Order: sequence, then structure tokens, then C-alpha cells
Amino acid sequence: MSKTHHELDFSALTPREAYKVMIGTIVPRPIAWVTTVSPDGVVNAAPYSFFNCLSADPPILALGVENKPDRSFKDTAWNIRMTECFTVNIVDRANVEAMAVTAAAFAPEVDELEMAGLTAIPGVKVASPRIAEAPVAFECERYLAIEVSSAREIILGRIVMAHVREDILDPATQYSDHARLDAIGRMGGNGYAGTLDYFDWPTPTAAEILDKRRVKA
Repeated sequence: MSKTHHELDFSALTPREAYKVMIGTIVPRPIAWVTTVSPDGVVNAAPYSFFNCLSADPPILALGVENKPDRSFKDTAWNIRMTECFTVNIVDRANVEAMAVTAAAFAPEVDELEMAGLTAIPGVKVASPRIAEAPVAFECERYLAIEVSSAREIILGRIVMAHVREDILDPATQYSDHARLDAIGRMGGNGYAGTLDYFDWPTPTAAEILDKRRVKA
């Protein structure tokens, strides 16, 4: 069989090259629109696409936060470290432009939500606010932080409160309407992808797979 794949030895790649390979192929990645508050009370908001849920019992989500080029903490990581909490807001298509504004490199004293024309709502169980315009928000307490290198930290948060827009969630079943949520994910470069390209594909049972194999044989 002829070789059909490029073979990339990550030990031979620069961090930037590895980053480009990963963000271009591990797609789409959900976006954590993280809101925090500094010890001085300044609200910060920033999107992170190195993000996902890892556990339901306990309810844990994870953020991969890169440090600044001089290895100092970004506002998000510093605020979480100092206040022990943060809120993850989910980005929908209606908030793409506002989310992009919060990604700009503002000074620490600047309130990104104000710059983006967004509304901060105080947290119920944590000090960090949520974004009123976001369809979903998870209030989190800092559970564990893993310094994987001087350049990056993985932050685990325990979800203590969720806010889900009423038209999205059925409280009787806990099922969410993905079309009403209309979440977006991150691709490579400046690319984004919507979640409305959706289809169901049920997982077959082992017996069904074995039966099909017997028929083919």
C-alpha cells in the first residue's frame, strides 16, 4: 500500500508548527468564552478554543491557557489564580462579532465586555460574572491547575451553576435543542464552523455488527 499520509515527528517541530498542525486538524473545537474578575473588580472576557468537558461526576471542564510571550500570566489565568473562579460562556452565531472584540489584546484595566457592548450579570455562586447575551454559561470553581510548561497552563474547573436560555433546554428531560443553541466552533486560522450541520448516527450493538459480518461472509 502506498504511503498516503505525511508523517510528522512532533519532536522535530517548533511549538508554532505543532500548533498549526493541531488547530488545523483537531476541528471544530468548542469555544470557551471565559469571564473572570480581577481582585480589584475589573471584569475580563476572552475566548479560548483549547477547551472541552472532561467529566460529569464531578462536573469538570478544562481550559488550555497560553501565557504571554514573556511567560507572564494572561489576565484570565491570573484572575482565576487569584479569585479561584471563572465562568465559561458558550458562543453562538449571534455573538461572533462581540466575541472577536473580546479577543483583542486590551490592557488589564480595560473591561472587554464594555468594549464589545455586552452585559455582565453577577454570578450566583462565584464572583465572576456571566455574559447576558450568551445562550449558556457555566459558573466554575477552580478545581486544579496543571502547569504543562512555562508557556501554558491547563485549568480544570468544577461546574457549580449553569445558566441555559429557556428556549434551548427542556427542564423535564435535560435535553438541549442544538438548532436553537446555534453554537460555533473554532477551525484553523481565522475560521469558524457552525453546529447546524448535524446528523444522527446511532451506535450499533455488538450483535448487530456480528450479524452483518455473517451476512457478508
